[in-house]
Amino acid sequence: MLPLKEKDRPIVKKLLEAGCCARCVLRFCCLGVQSAYRQSYEDTARELCAFVSDSENNESQDAAVLEQHKEDPPSKKMKMDAAKTDIQSEGDSAVVATVMEEGDAEPADSDVCVVCLGVLQQFCDEAYAIKISEVVKAKNYQFDTMVLSVSLPAQLSVREHSCWLHVKKEVREKSMCLDMDDVIQVKEAFKWTMQGLVSKELGGIPVVTKINRQTEQFEVGVGFTHPETDSDCHFLAGICSDCFRPTKNKQNVFTRMAVVKALEKVSDEKFLKKFPCPPTRPASKCIAQDVQCLHVSVFVAGRYNKFSRTLPQTPWVIDGERMMESSVEELIAAPLLSSFRAEGFNFSSSGREDVDVRTLGNGRPFALELLNPHRARFNKAEVRQLQETINQSSDKIRVRDLQIVSRDAMGHMKEGEEDKTKSYTALIWTQKAINKDDITFLEETKELKLAQKTPLRVLHRRPLAVRERVIHTMSTCFLDAHHFHLKLRTQAGTYIKEFVHGDFGRTKPNLCDLLKTETDILELDVESVDVDWPPSIPE
Repeated sequence: MLPLKEKDRPIVKKLLEAGCCARCVLRFCCLGVQSAYRQSYEDTARELCAFVSDSENNESQDAAVLEQHKEDPPSKKMKMDAAKTDIQSEGDSAVVATVMEEGDAEPADSDVCVVCLGVLQQFCDEAYAIKISEVVKAKNYQFDTMVLSVSLPAQLSVREHSCWLHVKKEVREKSMCLDMDDVIQVKEAFKWTMQGLVSKELGGIPVVTKINRQTEQFEVGVGFTHPETDSDCHFLAGICSDCFRPTKNKQNVFTRMAVVKALEKVSDEKFLKKFPCPPTRPASKCIAQDVQCLHVSVFVAGRYNKFSRTLPQTPWVIDGERMMESSVEELIAAPLLSSFRAEGFNFSSSGREDVDVRTLGNGRPFALELLNPHRARFNKAEVRQLQETINQSSDKIRVRDLQIVSRDAMGHMKEGEEDKTKSYTALIWTQKAINKDDITFLEETKELKLAQKTPLRVLHRRPLAVRERVIHTMSTCFLDAHHFHLKLRTQAGTYIKEFVHGDFGRTKPNLCDLLKTETDILELDVESVDVDWPPSIPE
């Protein structure tokens, strides 16, 4: 039995007369008992019919008793039989015609709910649960728990508001209180009805209705459209134009959030002038969209060494033409994409080196976000094997400390990035002949402050600014009259090449100023990136 109360009878009757389906009636009665929505639609419809009929029977019986005091009735039994006959022929069919066809045992297929547009009638059954589960099985995801989400047409909010206003007067007359926030949402009713059915079809895998990114990582989304009533929302733009401002990324301004915001602003009087109350009955039900599956991203971190001076960190494309055949991120990502069966990736790192710069020492921290992976669980031995696969794929790079990390841990790589230090070794050329004593003073120079204008070579992708950077220490190794090695420990973000050649005076001071001769950089190596992340893993 549905746990409805006496105060719900006028609401049930009014909603059935308006064309609401059985489950939407329960929603407007603020019935939060999930089992009520899970019983079959036919059973719910029959119980609502009986609930309304009981009310009318009681009213007729009370009227008959009063009549008996006024005049002598033929016989009590005859009077009651006549009352029942009248109610059966007039009351039931008039009140619940939207739920049951007169004389039929099943709900009428043509009677589409004026509020949910058929979502809670036609798509909350075993057949639709089978369709969802078949799509999930075909995608072959690895998961322990599934989140069921639903996307509904924005006009459902308009129709629900109209129905709420329709019953609001009835409720007020009965001295009852009905707040719109107390009405069970269509999404909730749909999920309550379907989660058990879908779980059963998936062999008992738990299906939940709310996303917890720590425990639930696989989401299955179902969506519905209803082209026939798309224009239901349009009148709101004339009343609350500020809620429907077009943006570059929005194809349709009538989003659910925009519609809800507008409905909060519009007065009941203005709404009732523009939209029918109760809503008009649609001729067709909603159209189910393709079932969508999405696993939350998996994040893989590590450190990489780059040994080539002809390998960019990311794909190098100029005017649509690719300049190099590969890149660091692609060499790392390819085996991971294959193993995780991911649909894409995003690569990030603690800084970047130029194509002609090597990264040595303990390597540069990096992280890959693997998008929509179909497999997400790997043990430590499997991750070590993935690292070995990457290292065997090319002699241009090497990866270490490969591990799966959380999204939150990704922030450690960027925290205080400009306060970190980096160490470099540069091969320097000088125009003027030098000896060992000419460069010794550089080793005594500490905490040298630089003012660096955005280098000309990156000005096309970086804003023009003057950045203050610090060279903490320098050491030298004399090679010959025109060459020496310069080791530097600097603040992260320092442009080393520009410090050496001056970048036409855009970096001050520079090595040319210090040595009082033209200088240039022939080779550059990153020796260390002092970021304590990700944690090191013993070989």
